[in-house]
Amino acid sequence: MPAARRGRRARRTKETDIQVRFALDGSGKAAVDTGLPFLDHMLELVAVHGLFDLTVKAKGDLDVDQHHTVEDLGLVLGGTIDEALGDRKRIVRYASVTVPMDECLVAVSVDLGGRPYFVHDLRPKARIVGSFDSTLVPDFFVAFAQAARCTIHVSQLRGGNTHHLLEATFKALGRALDAASQRDARRAGVPSTKGRIG
Repeated sequence: MPAARRGRRARRTKETDIQVRFALDGSGKAAVDTGLPFLDHMLELVAVHGLFDLTVKAKGDLDVDQHHTVEDLGLVLGGTIDEALGDRKRIVRYASVTVPMDECLVAVSVDLGGRPYFVHDLRPKARIVGSFDSTLVPDFFVAFAQAARCTIHVSQLRGGNTHHLLEATFKALGRALDAASQRDARRAGVPSTKGRIG
């Protein structure tokens, strides 16, 4: 039986206090409390559609703005995924997933090859969804990609309602991470001609 792939990280600064537990080989259980209900919903979607187990407890200086909380969550969550992936031996590494949400269509491509990069062309029509500032989504992804040591491309194929657009994005992220992190029994080492990840 392969070892459980789990990560646990915490980050405490003058701006935020965040704890995250993450299991790659889970069942889609999520308990998320960030102080930002819409962001809670998006992170729950990642867990449910990626079949990850995720616990997030976060307190931030939301009276200042949402940026510190959103960016630091990306860093801590990405770090737990990096930890859960371990040496990255035998993983599939690459995955691309396209997800519709009513009128919106979003594609997310992931490379777990150890090189942090984020590219997107999301064009949300509304800045505020519920109480959440949608312009911070790229900041979340930049921090996440950096800490998880992965490349993520997000392509808006068809836009519309901003809630739907972001929901499709986070669902696709969950499914792409799930597919890319699967173990490939045919492979003995890391999926790279260099013989190492990164």
